[in-house]
Amino acid sequence: MKYLHTMVRVADLDASLAFYCDKLGLKEVSRAENKMGRFTLVFLCAPGDEELAKSDRAPTVELTYNWDPEDYQGGRNFGHLAYAVDDIYETCARLQAGGVTINRPPRDGHMAFVRSPDGISVELLQAGPSKAPAEPWLSMPNVGAW
Repeated sequence: MKYLHTMVRVADLDASLAFYCDKLGLKEVSRAENKMGRFTLVFLCAPGDEELAKSDRAPTVELTYNWDPEDYQGGRNFGHLAYAVDDIYETCARLQAGGVTINRPPRDGHMAFVRSPDGISVELLQAGPSKAPAEPWLSMPNVGAW
């Protein structure tokens, strides 16, 4: 398993970038806009880690800016922890056997979400290429929120 990033939802992208980059000193390594989902993702890393972060070899902070206004109360702005795993299906099967609910099953062979006992959302991402879609994950519904 490899630590990838921590996601934080932000209400004002410009103000957040001013804080994280201009004041704290983090560096922007990538940005993506999703018009269908109406959000922007900006990934930041520590100074000097830019090249490593571009190849997922250094952890990043993911700023998620939702274009539609939302009032983030009670920690809602904290999104999730993310880890790359060698085998998403084996990892999810092991977690499920241990009593962990798979909130978002890896139907695509690439991504799953679970929650910690304290409700922290954890994203699991298949390292390398996605696995071929397979049962029981392919037809498993989402459970709860992540």
